[in-house]
Amino acid sequence: MIRMQQVVRSPAPAPAVFDYLADFTNAIRWDPNTVRVTRLAGAGEVGTVYRVVSTFAGRSTELDYRLTDREPLALIRLRGEKKSVTAVDTIAVTAVDSGTEVCYTVEFDFHGVLGLAEPLLRPAVRSLLRAGADGLGRQLAELA
Repeated sequence: MIRMQQVVRSPAPAPAVFDYLADFTNAIRWDPNTVRVTRLAGAGEVGTVYRVVSTFAGRSTELDYRLTDREPLALIRLRGEKKSVTAVDTIAVTAVDSGTEVCYTVEFDFHGVLGLAEPLLRPAVRSLLRAGADGLGRQLAELA
C-alpha cells in the first residue's frame, strides 16, 4: 500500500474550509487531476457516493467514492474501490491561530498486476498528491 500526506495552511476560518471540502464535488475546482465529479447518491452525509473521473499516470480512470466518515469541522474520509485499486482520501481540518490547517492523506492499495507495479507507481501518487495539495492551497486562500 502507498500512503502519503501533505499539509495545507489557509487563512480562511475552519468552518468555511470544512464546509467547502465536505462537498466533494468541489474537488473539480482544487484538484487538477480531477476531470469530473458527480454526486450519485446522498446529500453529503456518511454514505454519500461520488463518481470521480480523473487522470492518473497519464490515463483516465473512474472510481466511485463513498463518504465513510464525517466528523463536523474535523474529518472527511472517502473510500473508492474497484478491481484494480482501493483508494482512501482523508481530509483532517484543524483550526489554528492563523486560520486553518488541512492534512490531506491519500492511500492507494493496488491489486492484481498493478499491485506488482506498486513501487513504480509511487512517483505518480506523489505527483497526484502534490498537485492536489497545491490546488487546494490556492482554492482555500480564496476562501479567506
